[in-house]
Amino acid sequence: MSRASIAVVLMGPTASGKTDLVLGLARALPIEVISVDSAQVYRDMDIGTAKPDAATRAACPHHLIDVCSPEDSYSAGRFRADASRLIREIFARGRTPVLAGGTMLYFKALREGLSELPVADPELRRAIDEAARARGWPALHAELAQLDPATAARLKPNDAQRIQRALEIIRLTGKPLADAFSRRPAQAVPVPLLSVALIPAERAWLHERIARRFEAMLAAGLVDEVVRLRRKYRLEAGLPSMRCVGYRQVWDHLEERYGLATLREKGVAATRQLAKRQLTWLRVTPRDAMLDPCDAGTPAKFIALVAAKLRS
Repeated sequence: MSRASIAVVLMGPTASGKTDLVLGLARALPIEVISVDSAQVYRDMDIGTAKPDAATRAACPHHLIDVCSPEDSYSAGRFRADASRLIREIFARGRTPVLAGGTMLYFKALREGLSELPVADPELRRAIDEAARARGWPALHAELAQLDPATAARLKPNDAQRIQRALEIIRLTGKPLADAFSRRPAQAVPVPLLSVALIPAERAWLHERIARRFEAMLAAGLVDEVVRLRRKYRLEAGLPSMRCVGYRQVWDHLEERYGLATLREKGVAATRQLAKRQLTWLRVTPRDAMLDPCDAGTPAKFIALVAAKLRS
């Protein structure tokens, strides 16, 4: 591997302008993009995931988009394996891999490796989901608090996905989540990384972009997209694909739990909460550089930063 063989990591909250930065970089350098987005992996989920359009994909190759059915799940472990393979293939083509997105668990998996957690058990998950439908997720959260108090204390009573996984691990291993994570093997990062974090100086700037983007998604037909998904696939509200921000709120709207105006409010609020969690993670994660997407000079700074690293 040459000294210039680095992978660029661009981390940022939702709606912070990552796609525009990547497009600017593609005009300056030979790159290929690896999507680090746990929603864009699902086929036919285009509007609500803000997938790059045909023109963007034509500007430079994009990977790990449309690789999974909405009926299935895509794990951090699978991402790490797929991304590691793609990085090697992109290097072999003489290009620079750029891993861009906002799924922070995937970035963490790439950098630190993964714990030896048991694989998902569909039957057990189905049983947990049935219990949740009968008793509610807060009741299962209370059950988790008896079995694994430390994990339950970190989770909200309605955090269905994490409660389900924690209960699944306990039932499969007989041990709390912390014990499973303590068995994390040492795994080196596959390549040297240049890690860049987008952190806006003005929270209001990001909130305005989130509101405008969700409004644009609704205008582009997000509700109809979920209708089509429900007709084409065997979907349930508890599937990871339908827990994605935006899709979860549209699902509830289609179940007539609230109207379009409330859908708009809940979709924007959920996206802002997602961005808040992403920013919290970004502020404590290791990085080589931080850029402010509110700054008009950021695109040029990003290109210069990558070019300088490749020359070093």
